[in-house]
Amino acid sequence: MRIIPIASGKGGVGKSLVSANLAVAFAQNGKRVVLADLDLGASNLHLVLGHQAPKQGIGTFLNNVKSDFSEVLAETDVRGLRFIPGDNEIPGTANLTVTQRRALVKQLLLLKEDTDILILDLGAGTHQSILEFFLLSNQGIVVSAPAVTAVLNAYVFLKNTVFRLMFNSCSRGSPARAHLEKIRKEGAGHSKLYIPKMLPEIKKIDPASYEKFIKRLNMLSPRLIMNMVDEPKNADVAMKIRRSCEEYLDLKIEHMGIIYRDSLQDTALASRLPIILYKPQSLLSQAIYRIADKILQSPDIEYTPDDKQINESFQEAGLEAEIDFDSKLNYVEDLLHSGAMNQGDLIETVKLQQLEIAKIKKENNFLKQKLTRAMQQGFKG
Repeated sequence: MRIIPIASGKGGVGKSLVSANLAVAFAQNGKRVVLADLDLGASNLHLVLGHQAPKQGIGTFLNNVKSDFSEVLAETDVRGLRFIPGDNEIPGTANLTVTQRRALVKQLLLLKEDTDILILDLGAGTHQSILEFFLLSNQGIVVSAPAVTAVLNAYVFLKNTVFRLMFNSCSRGSPARAHLEKIRKEGAGHSKLYIPKMLPEIKKIDPASYEKFIKRLNMLSPRLIMNMVDEPKNADVAMKIRRSCEEYLDLKIEHMGIIYRDSLQDTALASRLPIILYKPQSLLSQAIYRIADKILQSPDIEYTPDDKQINESFQEAGLEAEIDFDSKLNYVEDLLHSGAMNQGDLIETVKLQQLEIAKIKKENNFLKQKLTRAMQQGFKG
């Protein structure tokens, strides 16, 4: 069973959209798929999937971990796709205890008997439970958008993932675990800690934990999807995440591709259908199919791509951004001519893009102000 956790550093970047549509694409390819809504506390994946409001979800199981897990496993209208609803009505499901998390992981892993692909739609942020679920696979997917805050939060998520992996690699009572606990208690946090600078000290005080972490880190190869792209240059920001991961985390990431913003997604959502069912030929649907094909063509067993493969993945994503942009212009023109989109829709789309641009500019100015203040304080110090 291939496990595909899908996460994001912040909400609103289309993580659930990607999860639901990828699940459908895999099922259409003949795979036995289970889609689990683990965005506990803010579960709405059933809306994107077009599934009826669940009568019971994961919260039902978490309140009684000895209950029959199959009761929360629901069939869908898509052949080969089953769905595990989340639960945002039962208090406490967003913050799992260790016992609850272990019980849930155990049940998810037992699905391997009749499941080819298990997709975990995780919550936004860096809560410990989210990081642990993400680390169930070495090839989890991080969804980001070109906005500055989204890119920053995607990197922060990956940074916290690496630190969680480091912590898990150090056994209780080990010198390395004591060292990490000391850093945490001193309040240094992760913001000013860089893996390359920390490793020599870990290696010096605890060679065994160091070797274990390095082995696990070398196997970790997260994948990136850049969503809500408006123009080809938006796709370039993926390189910022890549450079930061390689320089500060010793982490290599693979680029799975870009997805352009598509106004039909709102229509599909209102129709309670994943967009690849609502309009398979849409630009967004074709991007989903392309990403699904890349995943299916990769080896079933988890592997770590080499530098050449990683470079090629970023080059390919850049080329796809250029090609899809041309397709996007033709696509909008076709919608206008066919009557599927009227002039009012086009004006509304332009307005929304202008609002998004204004939001990005505001975020940029805010970050510039923070950077300026930090530099001024540095000079004073």
